Amino acid sequence: MELTVQPPQGSAAPAKAYAYTGGKSFDAAQPCIVFIHGALHDHSVWTLLARWFAHHGHGVLAVDLPGHGRSTGAPLPGVEALADWVLALLDAAGVARAALVGHSMGSLIALEAAARAPERVSRLVMIGTAYPMKVSEALLGTALDAPLLAIDMVNAYSHSGMAAKPSHPGPGTWLHGTNRALMRRVQAGQTAVNLFHHDFGVCDHYAGGLQAAAKVQCPVSLVLGAHDQMTRPHQSRDLAQALKARVHTLDAGHALMTEAPDAVLAALRGALA
Repeated sequence: MELTVQPPQGSAAPAKAYAYTGGKSFDAAQPCIVFIHGALHDHSVWTLLARWFAHHGHGVLAVDLPGHGRSTGAPLPGVEALADWVLALLDAAGVARAALVGHSMGSLIALEAAARAPERVSRLVMIGTAYPMKVSEALLGTALDAPLLAIDMVNAYSHSGMAAKPSHPGPGTWLHGTNRALMRRVQAGQTAVNLFHHDFGVCDHYAGGLQAAAKVQCPVSLVLGAHDQMTRPHQSRDLAQALKARVHTLDAGHALMTEAPDAVLAALRGALA
């Protein structure tokens, strides 16, 4: 599904935004869920979850953020601008109120959007999150100077083991290789900027998490990986307390949606019920 979204504060011409709707035609009259991906990813990380909810009575918008995947326009400079973009996307889709589900960088965007327009957000689910979401200088430098090497490093840190369990989620599946291929494709699709370094900077520079948490009015759930080396579970404690959030800790690393697909689905079904 393509939508025309006006960038925040009219800073540029309207751009095309792509949203995967889970294999069903989008119906703005149904309860809406917006899925927001993390750094150097796109809508495809949500395929299982988007399809399940789309086929169980929800309108689903699994978005490509500006400059990522099929969405046009320049990558936006920070979490605040991306949150405004998500709210503008709701306007373009004719949605008054939605649940927001974000992974990693996307979780910060969802948090900020829920703070900026609390009346428009029915539920907030933050997956693989932490605040502050600081990135080491070494990793930022590698992302700037050698992004393909940084992709390999992040894949090693994002998975709890070297391979998926046998035949899980399917025979021959190599989670590291699949995620690496996706990140390389998203990086190559953006020629104006080094997208990986940009996205890492977005995470690293966001400083408004606790202030945003104070403004959120909806029920909140955190879904964390017990073995996450990118956003370690203890790094979300203050945020969880500020949000009065329900916390689900799963047997996975940072790549929760592929390492623990059934458990993430179960957690979301509970959080969004």
